[in-house]
Amino acid sequence: MTRTQRRTRVTALTLGLALTLAACGGTTRDNQDEDNSDAEETFTSEGEASPEGLDEGEGGTGEFAEGLAITMLPKSVNNPYFETSSEGAEAVVTELGGTYEYTGPSDASASSQVSYINTLSQQGVDAILLSANDPNALCSSLDQASAGGTAIVTFDSDVDPACRDLFVSQVEGEEVGRALIEMAAEQADGAGQIAVLSATANATNQNAWIAVMEEELENNPDYADLELVAIAYGDDEDEKSFAETQGLLQAHPDLEVIVAPTTVGILAAARYVQGSDYDVAVTGLGTPNDMREYVKDGTVTEFALWDPGALGELAAWTGAALASGIISGEGDTFTAGELGEYTVGPEGVIVLGPPTRFNADNIDDFNF
Repeated sequence: MTRTQRRTRVTALTLGLALTLAACGGTTRDNQDEDNSDAEETFTSEGEASPEGLDEGEGGTGEFAEGLAITMLPKSVNNPYFETSSEGAEAVVTELGGTYEYTGPSDASASSQVSYINTLSQQGVDAILLSANDPNALCSSLDQASAGGTAIVTFDSDVDPACRDLFVSQVEGEEVGRALIEMAAEQADGAGQIAVLSATANATNQNAWIAVMEEELENNPDYADLELVAIAYGDDEDEKSFAETQGLLQAHPDLEVIVAPTTVGILAAARYVQGSDYDVAVTGLGTPNDMREYVKDGTVTEFALWDPGALGELAAWTGAALASGIISGEGDTFTAGELGEYTVGPEGVIVLGPPTRFNADNIDDFNF
């Protein structure tokens, strides 16, 4: 039985049980009257309340169930990027009348995430919004949660597609990789050594972006004079990322640019360079609020990112649409509140949008 078939079966069994109880004159948790005049509210895919009850949705016209239990499980907590994503997700779940939880490990490791997935599976939450620390190590736990009827939505960092229902991607992966190498080339004036300060060695999103950078360096003549000399891993920990920055500069004193495709990494690298005598550019992916100081003092010229709050919103809308039966796979559409309409693409991928570049000219226009 496929993941989608399991979801359909669980939904059908749940609806069938509800109809049977209604036919027998049973009362609901809200003490409904026999005429069902106080039926539980549901929400349309535009987020508007509807008294009709849950309909099977298609093309964004279905209704979101009320009372969904949705949990966000990031790579690690105490990370400003994921905290912003959580704020976006919580606002959506609250709007839909559901219950929301933000939980996860303090260290960015797959083994730490497994225990949280197992707990959520036992709790029987309606949807898990997961940013994965490893593409494969979480699959067994995710399969168990899915078998119990939990919708599995990854965001930010994916797992093997066979291990989840849908993936909410920040942007097209190739767009991120190209933006990173373009910024590096511009800040190196087209020539010299560059290094990457990544998160964990198994992070699927980071590795995909680095692969695009390597491909561009090998095949694009515009980057013929750039050399990628090292890839370091700070494990999305501030102190380790700071130490790895120091190690890169000591091993490669002629570095022109450090590219950190992680919000923790770019902040740590910028802080190290700010207090050092090294003349090296720092770029990558960061939040405007974290990086404003370093842009203002010239430590960082330009970096990029998408809105992590909007990413959290879209992940929550996706989880709710999946758990409500509005969408199930490729080609299905739904409306994610004010974000607009989205379509499930090949391999169950939903894309938020292109990255934005931030610099001294526009950084004060953003607050996240």
